[in-house]
Amino acid sequence: TLKNILEKNGYQVVGEAEDGQVAVDKYMELRPDLVIMDITMPRMDGITAIKKIIEADPEAKIVVCSAMGQKALVIEALSAGAKDFIVKPFQAERIINAVQKVIG
Repeated sequence: TLKNILEKNGYQVVGEAEDGQVAVDKYMELRPDLVIMDITMPRMDGITAIKKIIEADPEAKIVVCSAMGQKALVIEALSAGAKDFIVKPFQAERIINAVQKVIG
C-alpha cells in the first residue's frame, strides 16, 4: 500500500482520509508536510479538496494520484495547486521520487 511504501522509506504517515472533506479537515488539523490526494473520492472529489486546502494554505504541498486514463483530471489537479502526480497502480520508486521532489 501507499502507506507501507512511505513508511518503509522513512516517512511518517500522520493521517488518512476516506473522502475529500475528511482530507481537508485533517489537513487543517494536522498541517502535514505533504498530502497525497486521490482524485476520485466520495462526498468531495480530490480536485475540490485540493482547491480548498490551497485556499487555506497556499504553501501546501500536494501530490495527486490517479488511475491511468485520467489525464484531463490530473491536469486540472495540477492547475488547482498540486505539485506532482503519481499513477495507480503505485510504483514505489515513482512515489518516493515525487515525495522527494516536492518536499526534499
